[in-house]
Amino acid sequence: MAAIYAATEDPRFPPVSAGELRTSVIIELTALTQPQPLRAQDRKTLPALIQVGRHGLIVEGLGTSGLLLPQVATEWNWDASEFLMNCCLKAGLPPDSWLLDGVEVKVFEGEIFEELEPAGKVRRKATGEG
Repeated sequence: MAAIYAATEDPRFPPVSAGELRTSVIIELTALTQPQPLRAQDRKTLPALIQVGRHGLIVEGLGTSGLLLPQVATEWNWDASEFLMNCCLKAGLPPDSWLLDGVEVKVFEGEIFEELEPAGKVRRKATGEG
């Protein structure tokens, strides 16, 4: 369902036609594990608990949430602190909101599958592969 929305109704992008899906679009799908809360007595130590390239992030709080897939941090060459800040921004929060009580940070992992060509064979993408 999310893929249908992303391809046809996401206001950030023009809609994709059925013909484009068969001829011009290579689909990549990330299957996510169950998110786990990231907890520390001192919230300033949260970046040390994040494994960039392995963990994806969810920031929830103050009536909003944001999610960044594990591959995003490596694609942008972010460290764990930058990853946290950008996930807050994705949620529409100030970048240091992960430090606030009432804002929850969760981690998850993802397994990536991609088409080799439009409407073609699918392969599992290795972790860290660009």
